[in-house]
Amino acid sequence: MPFEKYQPYVPVDLRDRTWPDRRLTEAPMWCAVDLRDGNQALIDPMDPERKLRMFNTLVAMGYKEIEVGFPAASQTDFDFIRQLVEEDLVPEDVTIQVLTQCREDLIRRTFESIRGARQAIVHFYNSTSTLQRRVVFGLDKEGITEIAVNAAKICRKLEEEIPETYVRYEYSPESYTGTEVDYAVEICEAVAEVIEPTPEKRLIMNLPATVEMYTPNLYADTIEWFLRTVKNRDSIILSLHPHNDRGCAVAAAELGVLAGADRVEGCLFGNGERTGNVDLVTLGLNLFSQGIDPKIDFGDIDAVRRTAEYCNRLPVHERHPYAGDLVYTAFSGSHQDAIKKGFAALYADAEAAGRGRDYERWEVPYLPIDPAHVGRTYEAVIRV
Repeated sequence: MPFEKYQPYVPVDLRDRTWPDRRLTEAPMWCAVDLRDGNQALIDPMDPERKLRMFNTLVAMGYKEIEVGFPAASQTDFDFIRQLVEEDLVPEDVTIQVLTQCREDLIRRTFESIRGARQAIVHFYNSTSTLQRRVVFGLDKEGITEIAVNAAKICRKLEEEIPETYVRYEYSPESYTGTEVDYAVEICEAVAEVIEPTPEKRLIMNLPATVEMYTPNLYADTIEWFLRTVKNRDSIILSLHPHNDRGCAVAAAELGVLAGADRVEGCLFGNGERTGNVDLVTLGLNLFSQGIDPKIDFGDIDAVRRTAEYCNRLPVHERHPYAGDLVYTAFSGSHQDAIKKGFAALYADAEAAGRGRDYERWEVPYLPIDPAHVGRTYEAVIRV
């Protein structure tokens, strides 16, 4: 294979990194992008009925920020967002998010879609990578920055036309993983100068691994470097948007949070472009398995899975973490024996302490969580 045609990408040289010494102690903010990033990657995009079912499921699970579409790019998305607003289908504690590119006509259409909403996040983006600057746009850094800054100015102007809606902003330097980190800081700060965020109304700076180009530790290095360098940290929500091209999106998100990120965008079961977005289910239940409240209800994982499979028209793999048909099944005889003894010891200790079967701490070999906590049961498969 012609491996010599490829080269490693080292985004930043951070010798004094501190994130490896940190531990995850609480859940980040979550934003579910199933209805936008997930939907645009489907062979058969969701119709209005499937969109509403997905939205209601995400709300029921506890997601408070939900990206509901790309209204300027899709009449179906625009109409769905209008339905949410006009029929008052968005709970008061949930904020819808809408995506737009940086063109004025697209931004105007986006603001039309959210008119009358209680609150909304307008998420605008443009690509900043060295490759796309050269081969797609033919612009230097100044030209790319001008696009983002002009978009921010248009947003601020249009915000005045919908005073009934509390508008917050998110800016993404798309293809962040292919962008010089110092330039990512520079363009985000230029946008912030126009948006004028405050600690009470923070700007979401979203750093997408639009294409996963290097190992998760290097992604975390860029996040720590970015946060050390950017101005007015208390007026920023630092958001991650990992894709799974190298199969490491979950690890990249976890290490990125260790590096200081506040928020993660992703999809249920990792749906999304190419190899998918980061999987919000795995991220949340990884926290749960460490005794950390994910702030999301995964108590009936099969119901969530049924919704995702119905809306996406894609199956969830049998060995998908926490949710696949076979993840709480042991085929190996030695595994079955260890699990059986683990359950016996767990319940014996609970009964000895006078708690019946209400054990204090879950400890069973080969089962990182109690299947009952996600509405499942353990199954031993005897093969002759």
